[in-house]
Amino acid sequence: MIRFQASSLLLSFLIFLVQPSHQFDISLGDVTEIVKFTKETVTDALESWELIRPKQPNVNGESDFPFVKRMEKRLMDRINLVSKKLDSIEGRMEERTETMVSKILREIPERERLEKAMHFLYKSIGQVESLYQSFLQYARSPNKYESYTMKDFAKTAVSHRLGDLRDVLESIYRQVVPQEFDLFEQSIIQMLANRMKEASSQICNLNQSPQQLLYNLYNTIALTEIKGYTMMQFSLTLLKLYENGSFTEEMEQLKREYAVRTSETLRAVKTAMAFAPRDLWKCDPAVYKSEETYTELKQLFQGYIVNEVDLNDAKTCKENCGYYTFAKQEGCYQNQFCSQQKRCNGKIRNCQYVDSDMWICPSIKNSSRRYEYIEYENGQMFGRKNSCPAGTTKVDSWWRWLFWHCSYCFCYCDDHNTNSDRYFNLRNVLSDIGSNKVVIGVRLKKVNKIIHIQIKEGKLLPHGTIDPESISWKPIEDYTILDRNVKDGTDYHTITWDKRAVDLDDLVPPPDHLLTGLRFKLLGVHLNLEIHATPFNFTAGTLMKEKSQWYANDNTDANEGFNEHIPVVEKRTELMLEKPDIPSRLQSRAVPDSRSNQYLHFAPTDLEKDAGQSTIPFLDIQSIEPKPPVPIAGAGIFHKGQKGSGGFVALKLITYNFSRHLQVDLSPPKPVIGLSNEITSS
Repeated sequence: MIRFQASSLLLSFLIFLVQPSHQFDISLGDVTEIVKFTKETVTDALESWELIRPKQPNVNGESDFPFVKRMEKRLMDRINLVSKKLDSIEGRMEERTETMVSKILREIPERERLEKAMHFLYKSIGQVESLYQSFLQYARSPNKYESYTMKDFAKTAVSHRLGDLRDVLESIYRQVVPQEFDLFEQSIIQMLANRMKEASSQICNLNQSPQQLLYNLYNTIALTEIKGYTMMQFSLTLLKLYENGSFTEEMEQLKREYAVRTSETLRAVKTAMAFAPRDLWKCDPAVYKSEETYTELKQLFQGYIVNEVDLNDAKTCKENCGYYTFAKQEGCYQNQFCSQQKRCNGKIRNCQYVDSDMWICPSIKNSSRRYEYIEYENGQMFGRKNSCPAGTTKVDSWWRWLFWHCSYCFCYCDDHNTNSDRYFNLRNVLSDIGSNKVVIGVRLKKVNKIIHIQIKEGKLLPHGTIDPESISWKPIEDYTILDRNVKDGTDYHTITWDKRAVDLDDLVPPPDHLLTGLRFKLLGVHLNLEIHATPFNFTAGTLMKEKSQWYANDNTDANEGFNEHIPVVEKRTELMLEKPDIPSRLQSRAVPDSRSNQYLHFAPTDLEKDAGQSTIPFLDIQSIEPKPPVPIAGAGIFHKGQKGSGGFVALKLITYNFSRHLQVDLSPPKPVIGLSNEITSS
């Protein structure tokens, strides 16, 4: 007996929302099987139809009894064959989705209207499912039931009365497909399609792209239609067996109605999928955890207090703070405040004068910060003034020889030291293409102070399926910047003040390509993402390794002065972050606020909010992986944040376009068995 809860059927378009402990393998291949089975059910499943001869008038029913029983057994065997096929498909779609009902309806816009429509769909699909369970009981144990019971069920299944099977299937169809006469209500497909782009920023933890959710909605409707059609089809066959009449026109009408509903549902879903985003990315976690959900570039660019006298080798104070846009600390004059803080041994940039005197709250030992806050005598505050465990230090500027004012400047330290995290891996990160493996997950990870892209790979099978036994995270290359034969600019990139730009792009290869690798590269002074894609045979599930290629958006300021024969593309623009604070302080959820063909600069946090002590954006290191695994077409790097926050740089995946393989062939079938004239009554 098929054990499939009606509520699970309602939300099987969310079947990919499984917990890690529950492997669930519904994939594009399964839906391809459903589509194929649709044709088989319409055209082939009732080959018995031609074998059934209606009871002839004036023929004694008693003499026909053995013949009827033989035909009944053959028909029931055929029913069992169809039901087993449905068992096989539906078994892979069974999943506990009750807990997701309130979540999805709470987070998608227009909740109430969508909830109402979903509840109606739930009720209708539940009716079909309930009738189907009775149908299976009759089909699997026909000897237990009287002919009257079988005929009564058959008549109910093909009835035109309101509320019966045919009317319920039509109601489901009207709920899913937009109707010309319905001027005031939107179909479920319309509601989802119109709001899916907006909703995608709110359902980003569902581990499925919006397009995949629509795709699975089609799974549910298609399977329900198959069940309904199967019941009506076999019911007409039973009536043909037991009653006088051929029911030929009724069968043809049934086929026409089924074909229209199936094709129109497919058309509506494909149209909606064409506009539904395929982006898959991760929401902010409920609680930010350093080195678990995010990491940061530490001691990269940091606010730094230094006196002018220490910014020149002559130890003079004849200039002003603004004069020192590029300098280094030359000494520590008379061991003043400079001797009480960690020295900046790198470059000092963009100095400015704020006020002569101040109170500085230094950070505790082993902190990546230098200061917790700086309070100037004029009342200006840099950072958050809370407690100061290390105790405040009074720092005063002074006059020298009455003419020179030796001012304390606020600058930025770009200190390339052993505690600084500022490196990005430039080596290729590829799946095992030779073993037919593709990328099915991705994340950023810091190892030996180097930011790596790590990929999860899995073996590709026919029809876009991924072998669950082959899935694993590919190990990261374990090297350090101090290893022999490891070179800056070749193996890794060092972020500095002059080379701190990151390009933001969505990268999608040509159709029929799957993601097989990623890497960072240095394009001018910009860190640029590049993807490796490989064409594949969808039916066979094989990669064409020899045709693999790297793809990137090379439109960067470094390419100014294009060749006149090369088309000029839209200039890459900078994403500006206004008064950015530490992103982990953010109270509201960060959302994508960048677009492809932009770039941003790693930079210090805002002076007033954080005294410039942190480098933003942070890096989101949560894994991005569809569950269950599905083929990935492309990838991207983007920024997510909110006003006043430094936000996060994060990776995204772009799922394979499933809509290209949604097709139903309802053409007239060729005769399978031409034995209709060979069957005669005993």
